[in-house]
Amino acid sequence: MNLLSGKPVVVPWDFSDMSQEALHKAIGLTKDRDLIHVIHVTQLPPVMEPGVVWGSLDEGSIIKHCEDSFQNVLKSKPEWSGVHFKVLVGDPGLSVTDYAKDHGAELIVISSHGHTGLTRLMLGSVAERVVRLAHCPVLVLRK
Repeated sequence: MNLLSGKPVVVPWDFSDMSQEALHKAIGLTKDRDLIHVIHVTQLPPVMEPGVVWGSLDEGSIIKHCEDSFQNVLKSKPEWSGVHFKVLVGDPGLSVTDYAKDHGAELIVISSHGHTGLTRLMLGSVAERVVRLAHCPVLVLRK
C-alpha cells in the first residue's frame, strides 16, 4: 500500500548518513522509486579558488563529481536503484523548494542535523528554510 498519491517526493541529499535515512524513509512511503527525486544543491567555489583560476574546477566538473559520487553510493544500495538524481547549483533552501514546486512534488523528506543556538544562527538551517518556503508538506527527520 502506497501512503502517497503518486506524485513526486523530493529528497535533498548532502551525502550524510542522515540524508541516506531520508531517502530510505521516502522509499518506504512511496514504494515507487521512479517517484523519488534526490537532489543535491551545491554552490560554486569562490572565483579566486585555485581550481577555478586554473580552469580545472567549473560547474560542469562539480556536477559530474557529485553524480559520480551518488552512483558510487547506489552501488552499495541496490534497493535504491531507479531513483532520480539531480545536482543543482544555488541556494539550498530555495533550490529545493523551487525544484519541488516545479515538479509538482507532494512531499519533501529532509534530514535535520540538529544544529541549535549560535551554530544554527550562523550556519542557517536548510531544513528550516525548506519548511518555510515549501508549497507542500515537509517531513523533517531528526537525529
